[in-house]
Amino acid sequence: MNDLALLLTPEGRALLDEVRDTAPADELAVATRLRRDHPADLVSAALGQARLRQRAAVKFGAADAGRMFFTANGVEQSTRASVAAYRAECLRAMGVRSVADLCCGIGGDAIAFARAGIGVLAVDRDPATAAVARANAEALGLADLIEVREADVTEVDAAGYDAVFVDPARRGGRGRIFDPEAYSPPLSWAVGAARKASRAAALKVAPGIPHEAVPEDAEAEWISDGGDVKEAVLWFGTTPGAVRATLLPGPRTLLGRGLPDPRVRPVGRYLYEPDGAVIRAHLVAEVAEDLDAGLIDPTIAYVTSDALLPTPYATAYEITDQLPFNVKKLKALLREREVGTLTVKKRGSAVEPEELRKKVKPAGPNAATVFLTRVAGAPTMLVGHPA
Repeated sequence: MNDLALLLTPEGRALLDEVRDTAPADELAVATRLRRDHPADLVSAALGQARLRQRAAVKFGAADAGRMFFTANGVEQSTRASVAAYRAECLRAMGVRSVADLCCGIGGDAIAFARAGIGVLAVDRDPATAAVARANAEALGLADLIEVREADVTEVDAAGYDAVFVDPARRGGRGRIFDPEAYSPPLSWAVGAARKASRAAALKVAPGIPHEAVPEDAEAEWISDGGDVKEAVLWFGTTPGAVRATLLPGPRTLLGRGLPDPRVRPVGRYLYEPDGAVIRAHLVAEVAEDLDAGLIDPTIAYVTSDALLPTPYATAYEITDQLPFNVKKLKALLREREVGTLTVKKRGSAVEPEELRKKVKPAGPNAATVFLTRVAGAPTMLVGHPA
């Protein structure tokens, strides 16, 4: 009997509840005690699942993660619940009432679709993964809306569904896969499946996808959550060729306007650091135009202006000092300002933040942010604080 089957028994469910809050440091002692009354393989499965649930709480929230079932790859590769919910709401707003979720994994996206009132066919070719997806649909009371099928997605007929969602595997035996044609299934197959959808389609891809790999008839969206870039989505059935960056929570969406590169200008009083989704979407020019700002260097995604203007798409810092790259001068400045809490950001610099901290040895009651970057081609240190 596999681990999931063991955990779905009454004894397994009871044991999962018992080990729910076990800390890693206590696992050995807990395992030794529980093996007196339970089979060793069941105890190991329960403790392993408890560990996965604790990790998954970051993505799914403690309430859902505490009821769901996970695999190690499932925790790593599944969509964060907030991102999945946003995407599901987009499809619902487009009139989608049924979706074929191809490469469903442990069912994270299927759960979001079902909670948006969308019926789901969830497909995965791996028997163990499909079984976990089915268990999760049942655990969250969504089995009536989610049909889980174990199959090769390339052989599934999705013609009867309003929309298609494809989340190809982007990891192999050697780690992340960067070539979209090396995804499983390849991006070209996923695009073909998307074009057959009756109403809409969404393809989840890596945020580092080259812009030239985006099909002309797709809309490309880059999504960040809490400032961290999570994914890119290729939408079909929306606005072909459009580009947008969406920031969660919110959502707040910046649409591309096809602007030329911003002008380069001297560093002003304020420095703006665009959100990662904005940078990935190549929409720094849109942020710069809205702020009446310019670039500090033609190759660096920092924009600067003399005025502080509100924007959800970039974080503003007030710059107090501009120095040529010189660790000794920076150390002296920080000592003079009594800076003990130092945030180091870099763009266009090979110096590692932790390496710089060790060299300057910040000490004191004050805080500062230093940017290791280039200004008009010259290695530069900008010192300031959040505006």
